[in-house]
Amino acid sequence: MASRMFAATRKGLMEYRRNGTNWDHARTHFIGDPVANLLVDDRDDALYAALDLGHFGVKLHRSRDGGESWQELDPPKYPKGGDGAPSLVLLWTMAAGGPDQPGRLWAGTLPGGLFRSDDHGETWSMVESLWNMPDREKWFGGGTDVPGLHSICVDPRDSRRIAIAVSCGGTWVSEDDGESWRVCSHGMWAEYVPPEAKFDPVTQDPHIMVQCAAAPDVYWVQHHNGIFRCGDNLESWQEVTGVPVSNFGFAVAVHPHDPNTAWFAPALDDAARYPVDGKVVVMRTKDGGKSFDVIREGLPQNQAYDLVYRHGLAVDDTGNELLMGSTTGSLWFTADGADSWTLVNAHLPPVYAVKFG
Repeated sequence: MASRMFAATRKGLMEYRRNGTNWDHARTHFIGDPVANLLVDDRDDALYAALDLGHFGVKLHRSRDGGESWQELDPPKYPKGGDGAPSLVLLWTMAAGGPDQPGRLWAGTLPGGLFRSDDHGETWSMVESLWNMPDREKWFGGGTDVPGLHSICVDPRDSRRIAIAVSCGGTWVSEDDGESWRVCSHGMWAEYVPPEAKFDPVTQDPHIMVQCAAAPDVYWVQHHNGIFRCGDNLESWQEVTGVPVSNFGFAVAVHPHDPNTAWFAPALDDAARYPVDGKVVVMRTKDGGKSFDVIREGLPQNQAYDLVYRHGLAVDDTGNELLMGSTTGSLWFTADGADSWTLVNAHLPPVYAVKFG
């Protein structure tokens, strides 16, 4: 059971502390600054905060004392080249390496690059094997001008096995610590491309991908136009049909011990991007997507326009507690697997990511 939780928002990183069955605001880090994401490294309890400061650029900070103090680090940088050389737009996600890789961190960025650090974020190197793949030329932006790498799954059985998801570039896996890659989006389909490209695995738009810690052959994806599940270690994906409410959304969380239990935060569609009928709900399946519960208790059911971003839904290590933040500044918590939700705060800035820590 986590003692802290964090909300990365447009006006700072909000930290909350457990107080019995409630959560109290403890402090705000980087007040006034947009915090795009946060990594809580369970190996050494370090915190890494990625900031998006607009024309001041991307910033990266690390804390080794629980947030009492922060050290600014150099963020990942794209190699210098000609006039068309890419620049870092957003540090969108971070992931810790395996327990056998002390100091290893991964970072996913816009415009679709993957970076690696082996010294706790002091220095970064670009994974050029991914960037230089011929298939990468087919990637394109999904809601942004450039592709974005937003999901990194380090296999708990083998730290050298890394899976990533890209909008719009599909899902990819490396079996050799990033030296080589193969596409693994087979079975997904896209409605936003010409019919002949519908099943092209290289141009799929997974909004986020998560892996079950206890059953790592199982992955879930909330896709641009559906929900997909993989049960065979990224060999194939199956679309989940019969989804209630909506199959559009951005967030998904999978139970850490039960690969058949997953949670989703649906929205109306790509054009509207707000809850169906103005009612915030969470969809939960406990049988691998064969059926769903639509959970409303504790969530607004009238005139609500909350959208939950990709990293706006988190589950703790027990699988009982979840945290969810929205674009309208609401933060909710549940201690019963999402049967009911409690409002923690309704007046935050837009929430980009939530984490237990």
